[in-house]
Amino acid sequence: MQFEPKQIALKNGKIATLRAPRAEDAAALLSCVKQCFGETDFLSRYPDEFNLTAEQEATFIARTLASPTQLMIVCEVDGEIVGNTSFQATPLRKMAHRAQVAISICQSFWGLGIGTAMFAELIDAARAAGLSQLELEYVEGNDRGRTIYDKMGFRVYGERPNAIRLADGTMKSEILMVKQL
Repeated sequence: MQFEPKQIALKNGKIATLRAPRAEDAAALLSCVKQCFGETDFLSRYPDEFNLTAEQEATFIARTLASPTQLMIVCEVDGEIVGNTSFQATPLRKMAHRAQVAISICQSFWGLGIGTAMFAELIDAARAAGLSQLELEYVEGNDRGRTIYDKMGFRVYGERPNAIRLADGTMKSEILMVKQL
């Protein structure tokens, strides 16, 4: 699915561009995501578990852009990709009204309004695509994430206990959230 570029003013005075990824972004996008995995325990993987090649990522980007049920938006600041968000719906008719949402932002860009702006665009695009429900999971203790999810209208509907085991053995629940469009 395509996304028309938009510029947003960040809280630090810089301008960010929200746009669809391009094949030539593959290496930079991989680098950004891998960096995000290393900056927080609240994402699904550790950096060493994320080993896609730039070619594989470029193929994924091409499939996403061509798909009527998937959308990815990247955030670029000063020519650098600093975050991304996406939704992925299933083509199965019984569940085609639902999409899974994901977001990651490099830590040095937290608190600047990027997450709110990306989520607002994602929600608008989901509505335009005919979706009626967005779903996400977040790791227990991710208060920053929970604040934005609440702000964007998601509500808790369940908990998956001990879903995440951190490297130090700590167990965390996954909190399940949904937003009706």
